[in-house]
Amino acid sequence: MKPAEMKPAEMKPAEMKPAEMKPEWHSAKRIIIKIGSSLLIDERGLLKAEWLSSLISDIARLSGEGREIVLVSSGAIGLGRRQLGLAAGVLKLEESQAAASVGQITLAHAYEERLKAHDLIAAQVLVTLGDTEERRRYLNARGTISTLLKIGAVPVVNENDTVATSEIRFGDNDRLAARVASMMTADLLILLSDIDGLYTKPPQKEEGAEHLSEVPEITPEIEAMAGSVGSDYGSGGMTTKILAAKIATKAGVHMLIASGQGNHPVSALFEGGRHTWFHAHGNPVTSRKRWIAGGLESCGELIIDEGAATALQRGKSLLPAGITSLSGDFGRGDVVIIRDPEGREVARGLCAYGIEDAAKIIGRHSKEISALLGYQGRAAMIHRDDMVLL
Repeated sequence: MKPAEMKPAEMKPAEMKPAEMKPEWHSAKRIIIKIGSSLLIDERGLLKAEWLSSLISDIARLSGEGREIVLVSSGAIGLGRRQLGLAAGVLKLEESQAAASVGQITLAHAYEERLKAHDLIAAQVLVTLGDTEERRRYLNARGTISTLLKIGAVPVVNENDTVATSEIRFGDNDRLAARVASMMTADLLILLSDIDGLYTKPPQKEEGAEHLSEVPEITPEIEAMAGSVGSDYGSGGMTTKILAAKIATKAGVHMLIASGQGNHPVSALFEGGRHTWFHAHGNPVTSRKRWIAGGLESCGELIIDEGAATALQRGKSLLPAGITSLSGDFGRGDVVIIRDPEGREVARGLCAYGIEDAAKIIGRHSKEISALLGYQGRAAMIHRDDMVLL
């Protein structure tokens, strides 16, 4: 059988046809892929090993093209509950947390083993929604994942279900994936699920449901179409996916919902597999900087010299050496105003240091930070990606 005649589920990574993808696919450098529990776990509570191997083959192909991939994976609780012999049905919170602590080990090993077969390094990153909302933790999570991507690893993100509370009850890995996509200024978020997109009404419950291939804007009518389309192992549904779409598209990230059933699900998308595409509003960098500029209250000020002011206009980060004085009461991750020698506000951004540490290193070279603070901090006081010029 020739590659062109093969069904999407049978396609192998080497046979992907990027020419058939949307234009946004071509330019997508950083892609977040969310994997639902029902795709990873069968009805017996066992890992779908063959399916996962096929997905990782797709990931390896994307990585080989120079794309950066972050996986957001469900499944830890589903795997753990079987290993612990927990009864079917809704688990108590403490049972879910216990199951997550067991299942996460199995899940991480499964990803590590398959990524290693393609000479890729798996990195486990456990977060909660709070890590993507509270600015200090946000900077730490973003910095860690950025570093992993820079060195070629594949971060596998999951909620820290062992300590999470409401996150488990609401099954927010869809929303978590959207927040990770926003945090990482991703180009595209793919939600792989047991359904191939959004329908005008729940297709598993009502007749006459029509599939929507594109959603230019999320209106109240679109939100009303989201019914309960969950599965035995997945605790989310279409409602959480629409919430994820609102978060992602507002942050400038394109999002699509596609069926992950069948081997090589990303290959199937390359081959034009059915999905629902949610259009982003703007681009992720612009949206992020708009958030910094207008959505956060400043907690302090930095005065910079002429050289630093010129460097900022050229798109550079703000280094400690270019700062002459500071004021306020800011912590790491807080927004500060940046002023030139004449006192004009020229920028604002998220500061990598709290005021006490910042005061020790202003006017000094970045290579001196370790000796001055006793630890190796970041070279920039405010990275250009965390700054908006005014």
